[in-house]
Amino acid sequence: MLLSKGFEVEMYTGTPEGDIVGLSDHIVRDLEGFVREPDSRNVEYTTAPLCCYDRLLCAILRPRRELRKYLGKIGSYTLIPGSTLSLGGSDRFYRSDPNNPYHSYIEQTYGTKVVTASIHINAGIADPEKLMQACRLIRVEAPLYLALSASSPFIDGQVTGYHSTRWHVFPKTPTHVPLFESHAHFIRWTEEQIAKGTMQNVRHLWSSVRPNGDRRPYNLNRLELRICDLIVNPISLLAVMAFLEARLTQLLRDPSLDPLQLSKLNATTRAEDLLTITDANEEAVAHRSLDAQLQHWEDGRKILARDWIEEIYQQVLPIAKQSGIACFLSPLKKILREGNQAQQWLQQYEMGLDTRSIMIGAIQTLEQQEQELEHKLCQPLLVA
Repeated sequence: MLLSKGFEVEMYTGTPEGDIVGLSDHIVRDLEGFVREPDSRNVEYTTAPLCCYDRLLCAILRPRRELRKYLGKIGSYTLIPGSTLSLGGSDRFYRSDPNNPYHSYIEQTYGTKVVTASIHINAGIADPEKLMQACRLIRVEAPLYLALSASSPFIDGQVTGYHSTRWHVFPKTPTHVPLFESHAHFIRWTEEQIAKGTMQNVRHLWSSVRPNGDRRPYNLNRLELRICDLIVNPISLLAVMAFLEARLTQLLRDPSLDPLQLSKLNATTRAEDLLTITDANEEAVAHRSLDAQLQHWEDGRKILARDWIEEIYQQVLPIAKQSGIACFLSPLKKILREGNQAQQWLQQYEMGLDTRSIMIGAIQTLEQQEQELEHKLCQPLLVA
């Protein structure tokens, strides 16, 4: 039985030359299914929860193709890959809704550090205690998903030295988020944060992974992985989704994978030690992605991110085969072999291309990929 799953996709809009332009007020007014972010330069759409990967692929593509057509009608505009303001504009905030007090708080508190584009991956788990267990495991392995997705090596036309500049600068909030030991712990902690003002509301929990649901923190039904940079290639995105789903399925079948049980770290300080390791791993991956040296949560050993991903891949491949999703998982090997988006762009930079030329090429490649996929895979469904 496959899990229900879906994506929240944030993307920048702008010109074919790579300049990011705020158009969300027009898009949200004229197109259904799109919502504004605090800054007008990116816009978000959400796929409905689906179990079937074929349908999920079309759910990723359809709104994007509709948005592209709309952008072409209102001017020479397009969709821009990457998770940061790659070619400029990080010096000021462009408010999408000047009358929204929460947006005012975000602009005044964080500035353009939050003007990023990312992908949030949701996986349905109805039992709240199993959900908390899933959040614990994926929290300590979240750096691996960032390593696969890194796509923000530039800001303002400059190479930053990070593969995920987005996650390096993003204001993780609150600054300390524990490994929740139970649903009751999560409820108690959330209520405390709101009372203290470290969270403005239940949505103001910006960590790599969080429990989500219709009435947080009380009614929960899904795990939300928030660490990933924007993965614009739908095939790569489904591969990361299949990797996550297979790992969650492994945990649901074998609850002893829970880090609070399985880790060989000191029992009395285990929860905090796991967080210390994970925070360091996140920062290492933001810097070097697949080539980062990490510390394994299970026994503290040093391991390269790409080798750790390969280890888990081999563990979950039989589960993916049993579930009928191995074909969606297999493109993960291509990311390990050829590098993530950031690594590919940095390779082009080292070969002599400037950042604008790289982004122009990436914009063209993205549109071509979408056209080919829509033609191959979604045309019958679009006609129906």
